[in-house]
Amino acid sequence: MPAGSGRRASAQDRKRQRPHEVSFLDNVTQFLNYIDGKWLACGSGSTFENRNPADQDDLLGHFQASSAEDAQQAIAAAEKAFPAWRDTPISKRAKILNQAADYLVEHIEQFAEELTREEGKLLANSRDEIARSAQTLRFYAVEGQTITGETFPQDDAKMMVYTQREPLGVATIITPWNFPISIPARKIAPALITGNTVVFKPSSDAPLIAYRLAEALHHAGVPTGVFNFITGSASAIGEEITAAPAVRAISFTGSTAAGERIHRTASMATRTQMELGGKNPLIVLDDADIDTAVDLTIKGGFSLTGQACTGTSRVLIARSIKAEYLERLVARVKELQIGNGLDKGTQIGPLATRQQLDTVLGYIETGKREATHVHGGERLSGGDYDKGFYVSPAIFSDVTQEMRIAQEEIFGPVVAVIEIDGYDDAIAKANDTPYGLSAALATRNIEYIQRFPLDIQAGTVKVNRTTTGNLVNAPFGGLKQSSTSTFRESGRAGLDFFTQTKTVYVGR
Repeated sequence: MPAGSGRRASAQDRKRQRPHEVSFLDNVTQFLNYIDGKWLACGSGSTFENRNPADQDDLLGHFQASSAEDAQQAIAAAEKAFPAWRDTPISKRAKILNQAADYLVEHIEQFAEELTREEGKLLANSRDEIARSAQTLRFYAVEGQTITGETFPQDDAKMMVYTQREPLGVATIITPWNFPISIPARKIAPALITGNTVVFKPSSDAPLIAYRLAEALHHAGVPTGVFNFITGSASAIGEEITAAPAVRAISFTGSTAAGERIHRTASMATRTQMELGGKNPLIVLDDADIDTAVDLTIKGGFSLTGQACTGTSRVLIARSIKAEYLERLVARVKELQIGNGLDKGTQIGPLATRQQLDTVLGYIETGKREATHVHGGERLSGGDYDKGFYVSPAIFSDVTQEMRIAQEEIFGPVVAVIEIDGYDDAIAKANDTPYGLSAALATRNIEYIQRFPLDIQAGTVKVNRTTTGNLVNAPFGGLKQSSTSTFRESGRAGLDFFTQTKTVYVGR
């Protein structure tokens, strides 16, 4: 049972309220949009609540329920600001990113607590995410200054031929609730450093920490209209910020269905970058260390409450070690402490939303009908559990390829265990899904270690490591229905998406 729950803002906290936050109703903070360099309420005056998934009594604040008119205002501001920002020295752009990173680090304890309260992840994970976001801003502040073109030899001594890289224009950034500051940072930083202007819409389920990123950029002195932050539902403003003629790039992370809709409706002149779903396998061959396999399953499948697009949702394990693996896995999972992410000792937090809780519980019931239910999957109740969206990690065995829990993304702490007869069988089953985001292999066999990256249909490939996690300086993306195939995020690849190449011929 969790020892405590998240707290509501105290009177002392409200005294520290920033000038661009306003008191609303019963001393609850109202957070504003940031459009054209100003903190603004939406035109309709409507707002929506942001509550703690670990404790629904904990109200973090109200956010703007923006309309199409607000979105149009943000797009117009970004379009107007683009020419001057494109011509701004890159050293000045880099300085703004570095100062925004400094601001995040300076407020890391406050922002980490807010992130845990609005999304549910462990406080340590929230600190790591804030620090990673600052690292991302700093990485692009440096890496963005290394972009170069090429010169080309040719037969005319009076002519020079070269390429130059330049920004696209207005970029729309749309992000999910599971990594609500690190994912925006890895999109916004490369967009800004390369000279694009930005309209940023975060998930309505985790808008507060995204707001803090907007605040950091404002504090760092981002020029008027260069960066715009707007909250609201996808149904109200989604089309306005993706279909507008001024939008030249859309970077989206979320569900495959939503990504496909955006990709299909985007103009031919609009570049799209879609990071979507996954059904990520961990393959455990018969020579693997079983305790290591258990560790990788828990870290990949149950940490972050399974709410990671690269999370381990399938374990494809050699028939000869399956029984022992399951025995050790269940013993370890029974020891996991489930509770509020702010509490010391908690190892698994709540699901982020009531909708996600209902979805996960629905898949658990499906799993009970389809496969062998080994452990967990209960909606936790009693005491502080009644205030939040808690479910115990679920393990299913005897899972076969046609089952829904083997094919569909669940996005929760649910692992499907599938028997394999050797490496080739494992590869065939691992590849038998519409997705191809991340995959891992546990083995000591050097032949299979060398073959795996070529054989597996995944954009992120791990050997003796968990399916989750990626470096700031390395490309990230998937195959098949997990990503659009043209551009990767993160690392230097992130700069490629937000720039276009011109070939220039100069004669004399």
